Amino acid sequence: MADKIFTQVNLLGKTYNLGGYEDEAYLQRVAAYVNGKAGELRATSGFLRQSPEMQQVMLSLNLADDYFKSQDKVEELKTRQEQLERTIYELKHELVSIRMTEKEKEN
Repeated sequence: MADKIFTQVNLLGKTYNLGGYEDEAYLQRVAAYVNGKAGELRATSGFLRQSPEMQQVMLSLNLADDYFKSQDKVEELKTRQEQLERTIYELKHELVSIRMTEKEKEN
């Protein structure tokens, strides 16, 4: 198993030491995403008037929403890929059939 990587990240205005098996750039990217999402929420009207606890709940819900939408998109793309692969298979089969028919006509 790879060694755990530790790095400092700025997350929601505080510095944290994070550890994980991903590289430092990935951990920084994750922290930047969370910070970006928090920034989006802070820009919405009324968000800053909510209690810190409710702000955290809203941030968590928004992150979970992004996650599930991404998962749905992945499933949609997998389904589309399967459809395209079936279409390619059918077209290849049709092409082989046409070529065989042409050869039979030549003979």
